[in-house]
Amino acid sequence: MIVQTTCTSFKAEVAQALHNFTRTTGDVFKLALYTSTANLGADTAVYTSQGEASGTNYTPGGAVLTNITPLSSGTTGYWSFDDLTFSNVTLTCSGALIYNTTGSRAVCVLNFGSTITKTASNLVISFPPMGASDSLLRIT
Repeated sequence: MIVQTTCTSFKAEVAQALHNFTRTTGDVFKLALYTSTANLGADTAVYTSQGEASGTNYTPGGAVLTNITPLSSGTTGYWSFDDLTFSNVTLTCSGALIYNTTGSRAVCVLNFGSTITKTASNLVISFPPMGASDSLLRIT
């Protein structure tokens, strides 16, 4: 089961300064794709290959995300990533895990709401716009 959530371990790791989301000088984050057989949720603490998607032009471990430097508005801190394109892939997936490549620390789980099948075409992961009420990651 893939449960969309911010990983519990990530919440403590932010306070421990184990993640740096600054665009050009921060840590490297990746997005890995998963099939419906994956078991991902709040207790996911690190990247796992169990249930990971496989297919043509998809590399295990996923693809590198481009960080958007964190901002704040009012009492909310927020940040996200640029949209990500998996080019010319043939695969099936139902969700994703975003993780920090330093220590393979899990950040959040995404559930796509349905199974996506691509055959020799692009798969675009679109993130919500940056903003205190819209960004993928927020601290309020």
